[in-house]
Amino acid sequence: MSKENKGLHVVFTGAPGCGKGTQARILKQKIDICHLSTGEMLRDEAKKDTPLGRDLKAALDRGEFATDEMIIQMVSSRIDEDDCKSGFILDGFPRTLPQAEILEVILKEKNIVLDRVVEIQVPDEIIMERILGRYSCMCCGQGYHDKFQKPKVYGVCDVCGGTEFSRRQDDNRTTVKNRLINYRSLTYPTIPYFEKKGLLTCVDGTGTIEATGDKIAVVLGLSEK
Repeated sequence: MSKENKGLHVVFTGAPGCGKGTQARILKQKIDICHLSTGEMLRDEAKKDTPLGRDLKAALDRGEFATDEMIIQMVSSRIDEDDCKSGFILDGFPRTLPQAEILEVILKEKNIVLDRVVEIQVPDEIIMERILGRYSCMCCGQGYHDKFQKPKVYGVCDVCGGTEFSRRQDDNRTTVKNRLINYRSLTYPTIPYFEKKGLLTCVDGTGTIEATGDKIAVVLGLSEK
């Protein structure tokens, strides 16, 4: 089948806190394609005072994942929107092997070819440090970190000048440990699945944000070595 949608279609995967969200936002700015963060989509839904929203909030607070059916429906509908016509980055999806298998079916039905799956590899101890130190501007959502990415002026957002910041409620040591356990048991099986299909490339994410971004650009053919 010919590729009807000629944009770049890529999945960023890896353990929670590996930097896939940050790298997805960087890539979005670099080549102007849609960044689909299932985590953000689910957290937005979890803020709603609905049965689904309340169930989602309880699950996320425990470090658990939403059901496959819930996420698949959200992602499939989102891909159909106009801003995804020139390509997209899937960040945090697929999170399970069944999701990966259904994603393949969904993309085939939509005449979309997945170009690359990038796994960002980071050891657990570094992930813990990264997650526990991160926070964001409450006005524009710009992300920061206590150690690795401080605002240029203390207490003032570099992007919008906001002075109010927040941390995710689920960014605590116990929840992070649960999320890493869930990742190993639920998400990691997608890695050999994509590897067998010749789509997987692993990138060392232990360096700086810029260094990791440069490696990803090379992998995606957007930059030379």
